[in-house]
Amino acid sequence: MDTKKIDETRHWADVIADKVIEKFPNEKIYTCAAGISPSGVVHFGNFRDVITSFAVAKKLKEKGKNVRFIFSWDDFDRLRKVPAGLNETFAEHIGKALSMVPSPEEGFYSYAEKFEKEFEKSMQELGIELEYKYQTKEYASGRYDEQIIHALKNREKIADVLLSFMTEKGKEDKNINPEEYKQNYYPVSVYSKFTGKDNTKVLEYDGGTNITYKCFDSGNTETIDFTKDRIVKLSWKVDWPMRWKIENVNFEPAGHDHASPGSSFDVSSVIAKEVFNILPPVFQEYNFVGIQGLGTKMSGSKGNAISPQTLLEIYTPELLKWIYLQKLPTQTFSIAFNSEIYKQYSEFDANLEMLKNNTLENWQKDSMALSDTKIDSSLPPIPFRQAVSFGQIIQWDKNKLTQVLESMDLHYNLESITVRTEKARAWLETYNKEEIIKLLEEKNTEYIKTLTSEKLEQVKKLRQELISNNNGSIKELDTLVYSIPKDSNLSDQENAPLQRSFFKDVYNLLIGKDTGPRLSTFLWAADREQILELLEI
Repeated sequence: MDTKKIDETRHWADVIADKVIEKFPNEKIYTCAAGISPSGVVHFGNFRDVITSFAVAKKLKEKGKNVRFIFSWDDFDRLRKVPAGLNETFAEHIGKALSMVPSPEEGFYSYAEKFEKEFEKSMQELGIELEYKYQTKEYASGRYDEQIIHALKNREKIADVLLSFMTEKGKEDKNINPEEYKQNYYPVSVYSKFTGKDNTKVLEYDGGTNITYKCFDSGNTETIDFTKDRIVKLSWKVDWPMRWKIENVNFEPAGHDHASPGSSFDVSSVIAKEVFNILPPVFQEYNFVGIQGLGTKMSGSKGNAISPQTLLEIYTPELLKWIYLQKLPTQTFSIAFNSEIYKQYSEFDANLEMLKNNTLENWQKDSMALSDTKIDSSLPPIPFRQAVSFGQIIQWDKNKLTQVLESMDLHYNLESITVRTEKARAWLETYNKEEIIKLLEEKNTEYIKTLTSEKLEQVKKLRQELISNNNGSIKELDTLVYSIPKDSNLSDQENAPLQRSFFKDVYNLLIGKDTGPRLSTFLWAADREQILELLEI
């Protein structure tokens, strides 16, 4: 799917599911796959791998197919470098399998498990059920032994495939002699029994289950039976098609780096056909996901990656899935930590309303359905902007929030009020502290100096009324704040600028800004004693 425009009649996952069935028409069980190496925080860019496969799996189920959805933890991969934020002493573990590196935190068996468990928790919260495959355990079980033997026996054929993807200039730059390359090529790496690291070289293979390798760190050479010493791993472009065969994978997506011409998928596809005698799965490239509002580019290796678990602090599960699902995998988009999140919630709510009214396009309906969005109430969800605005005014007291909404004749789904208020608070207090509205700690003396005698009298009148009517309702306060600056000789239209000017004065005296939340609500909810102190001029 390389089209840039969404098909207005079908969802992209539906199109891919049909391609899977067309390529593999007689499968008893269709396998959709995803996977990642837990070399650091599994970020929301990696999540696109899962959500893409998840959508296709759901569409296959809708078509009456038996489906399994597997996720491979590539924790038998090597630790390549020390991620930012970790003590540099971790450099001593570079070259070890991720599952053999100690955890930087207590409570986890290994470095890999720490990141695996956080991601698995977020998948559970998102309602995405996965059959996890831990590659260290898979290799240790002996499940891959036969395929490792097969790959070693066909090592020259694999070398030919790899050479066919190299340019003549590339071979020349790397000083590669094709015949010598084929003779010395082995499609495996070995984790040394002496150090646990893969700084090794295979010297010989006996045609059975024995290999001889040299450990460069220790200087030792030894021969092992790799069906007994489980320290051998297939190289990536051989490991991938081997697993397609073992798991009978029918669909698997991957990022742009694996999808470009001549990269991992192309090479692995040829090896799948010529070495493992299978058809490669239907493949879908997915593109980059960006960040708005944090000021840094996402990177697991740099230590500033944002996990799905972090996103679930500010996004509801349905909305988060919908953001991914409404875009073609090849389309880029951003996750928002700034005010752009208002737009995302608003667009989702608009689609929900259209879903109720049956006015969505088919592909849009599918985006909502695939995200597990349900119409379970005649009342709409509270807009995220209101959850932020009203929530902080009433100090996140949900009972007070209900009163505020009722006073304004606003009626929303009660569950959405509870859930979105929590998300709104996390969004505001963690990522947008500059947007927090709070009463000044001291009188705004500089602003007071700018007020005319008439404006001073208006403020004094407001303060006196607040003292006299300490238990006034929001409605009564609303009438009050509009009446104080009102001139009975002027029309409503002519009074509007006077009222806006008065509100500006009050906001500056209370919060130091020209604008703020609905004034009557703010006066009702905020600390009355502090308000009276700030308005004493």
